[in-house]
Amino acid sequence: MFKKTFFQIHWFLGITAGLILSIMGVTGAIYSYEQQITRWLNPDSYTVQVENKAKMTPAELYQHFQSTQPEMKINSITIAKAAEESSTINYAKEGARRGATLMVNPYTAATLPEVKGKDFFQFIQQLHRNLTVGPVGKQITGASTLMLIFFVLSGLYLRWPKKHSFKQWFVIKPKLKGRNFLWDLHAVVGTWVVIFYLLLACTGLYWSYDWWRSGMFKVMGVEQPKPEMQATAGGEGQKRAQGENNNPQSQENRGQRVERTQGDAPNSQQVRGQDAERNIDSSKSEKKGLKPEQINLALTQSWTGFNSKIGRDYSSATLSIPKKADGQMEISFVDATPQHERARNKATFNYQTNQIEKLDLYEDKKLNEKIMGSMLPVHRGSFFGPVYQFIAMLAALAMPLFFVTGWMLYLKRRKQKKLTLAAKGGITGQGLTQNIDPNATPWLIAYATQTGVAEQLAWRTAISLQEAKQPTIVKAVQQLTVDDLMQNSQILFIASTYGTGEAPDLASVFEKKILSQKLDLSHLKFAVLALGSKEYPDSYCLFGHSIAKWLKDNGATALFETIEVNNSNNDDIQRWNTALTASTQLDLQTMSIDKVFDQWKLTKCKLLNPNSLGEPAYHIELQAHHDVTWQAGDIAEIQPGNSQNRIDHFLKSQSISGDTIVPSLQMTLAQALWNRDLTVTIQPFQNVEQLLTQLPALPSREYSIASIPEQHRLALVVRQQRDAQGELGLGSGWLTQHVSVKDTVALRIRSNESFHLITDDRPIICIGNGTGIAGLLSLLSARAHLGYTENWLIFGERQHNVDYFFKDTIQAWQNTAMLKRLDLAFSRDQEEKIYVHHKLRQNADELKQWISNGAVIYVCGSIQGMATDVDHALNDILGADLIDELRQQGRYRRDVY
Repeated sequence: MFKKTFFQIHWFLGITAGLILSIMGVTGAIYSYEQQITRWLNPDSYTVQVENKAKMTPAELYQHFQSTQPEMKINSITIAKAAEESSTINYAKEGARRGATLMVNPYTAATLPEVKGKDFFQFIQQLHRNLTVGPVGKQITGASTLMLIFFVLSGLYLRWPKKHSFKQWFVIKPKLKGRNFLWDLHAVVGTWVVIFYLLLACTGLYWSYDWWRSGMFKVMGVEQPKPEMQATAGGEGQKRAQGENNNPQSQENRGQRVERTQGDAPNSQQVRGQDAERNIDSSKSEKKGLKPEQINLALTQSWTGFNSKIGRDYSSATLSIPKKADGQMEISFVDATPQHERARNKATFNYQTNQIEKLDLYEDKKLNEKIMGSMLPVHRGSFFGPVYQFIAMLAALAMPLFFVTGWMLYLKRRKQKKLTLAAKGGITGQGLTQNIDPNATPWLIAYATQTGVAEQLAWRTAISLQEAKQPTIVKAVQQLTVDDLMQNSQILFIASTYGTGEAPDLASVFEKKILSQKLDLSHLKFAVLALGSKEYPDSYCLFGHSIAKWLKDNGATALFETIEVNNSNNDDIQRWNTALTASTQLDLQTMSIDKVFDQWKLTKCKLLNPNSLGEPAYHIELQAHHDVTWQAGDIAEIQPGNSQNRIDHFLKSQSISGDTIVPSLQMTLAQALWNRDLTVTIQPFQNVEQLLTQLPALPSREYSIASIPEQHRLALVVRQQRDAQGELGLGSGWLTQHVSVKDTVALRIRSNESFHLITDDRPIICIGNGTGIAGLLSLLSARAHLGYTENWLIFGERQHNVDYFFKDTIQAWQNTAMLKRLDLAFSRDQEEKIYVHHKLRQNADELKQWISNGAVIYVCGSIQGMATDVDHALNDILGADLIDELRQQGRYRRDVY
């Protein structure tokens, strides 16, 4: 129970705070390389052409600006040792708390271009720290950072294995599929970044909460600086601040704001108070300030004396303009090879006695003092060196990975949980049970699905009813019992028709055992949503109508006549919703199936069977313009279009120009017609908008995917189809003739769970003909990738010499023992035609042996002839009862068309 509670908190916080942490991770990664990126963007500001003379000294630069811009009040001057590095002037500017920065040529004092990118990094910084919404955003990011610590610790606890090994903890297992792969990716990469996320979180909270910052100082054994120590009278604190803020190696020096560390700015009130003190001190000091001649002398003597006395190399030095005639010059300098960008040394040089009175070296500090005095470098990783900083940056960039994989795992787990509870008969959809009317009569919703569409509509119907406070129970029809029908008074059936008017595979048991009985269902009210395709007019929605007829024959009362849905048409689905609304008098929300197609590039279109007796079959390959994945057995849904000739012919028949702009779509009419059905009867129209409303979208086409993601291409096998007039079919014509290589194709991948590959090494028997080789190729490729060799392929076509699709691949599997058995049936190679079902009957004993060893049967190809004949053969060989049992166990799977 403790672990389950941790798990619930882990995923709940993950799907709520994950997006904020993703934003913080990406922006933090960018901001960690602010200095390097800024220098790369501004080479003309940071570097100059080296001249054959010495750089101008601080005194010479001061004199130059006194003569050219006497109104400029200079705060500090920075000189870099490297010959090509520019010098920096920091001067007072109204409204700029830390002054303004001027990059100058160290040889001529000419002003260099202003640094670009400051506003961008300021935005990135604010987005990282407070989401650009001020104190409220700061509280959100602070809370999210605390959650990150919980994620890290709870994640380690949740994934703690029973057996420990390096591979278990740190190695991603690409052979895993689906949810297992997502979990492995989430957990293993999460283990890689544990240390980085803990350090990022613990240091990031330094700027979020005063109590956390105080605790860090106590834990590290360092005295926390007090606000009054930041701005001492007489300007010592101001000088120190100027020294830090004008160091050329720091981000402040380059005009880029960064958060101060070691208590420099514990909170905004302290900062405002310090600023007020500094302004007062500054104004007083300026009244008593040194004259330009005195400042020039101080700079000259300090620069010469400091370089002769310091006795160590440095990369840059910043001289703060003195405010009092006490003979002291505050100098901040950076070592030649500093530990990080904020590792600064400080010196107080007395130019009257030519002595260094005080020297504060960064390297002499204790480690705990270095850490607390360099919190920003520790946070971004530069404190530990460039290699660590780079890895920390990658870890921060990986933050969205956990948000995305966490959400995907949550959605998959949620769907699986609903399906599991639905099988037990006691779940309502979407967690709306708290709003259910306890006095309402429950709705039993039963679905019969092959590829998941009917199931999706069943759940959407349940959600719609639950939003209207109606109790619902969702079940697959194969789980229905006679008691379910007798004990419920209202039931909705959502049923797909498969093959040549058959029930979906899993629903065949319901058809045999329930629809064959005579029952008294006079108490029952029902409605049926029948799914099908008008391209098969003889069997259109036949199974749904069979259910409706059986219910009526047994005395049940129809709420309304059966609603037919053609190829998941949203208008048909809405008719179902409208009919339910009218019959129940409930306010039901609109339902639809949204199809979002992505753009893929056609990279290959190769004829597989030249000179074949059959229609041409093509090997199609496509590449995505985005990251995408799928499973063996899934389906590619293509949105076909019209050829240019067909569009031109239609435009001519309607006497309208294709260049006419469609205002609502902001495209030409010719472009808008690419995916419209141009065969419908057109009624008179007044404008192109009215014309388009009469033209429904062309129906999509589905093809079995012939490849796996590891092959880095999506492959299809498409045979050209022709209608009675000899016209090429919509999908096959589009893919094989009208679209050219390198053109884009609208495609979406649809999960086909009923044909997915088993995840273990049990034997599989793959049976198919013609273009059905596509689905079998994906399964066998996945098995080969996993190293599972118990595979049997039975494939049939017309002629061996021209119709042996993917012969080289299949023979390679044989040669490498990936195929344990291969049986081929080429029907036209001999006088007596031999088909795949003949091969099954010839090897009946072998088939029985494989089944007894736990084999799973996969059938892919034409329902006309092949799949039906194979089904009959399997029933004859194994018996109808065993076939039904195999279906229920998921060991007889079909993808037929």
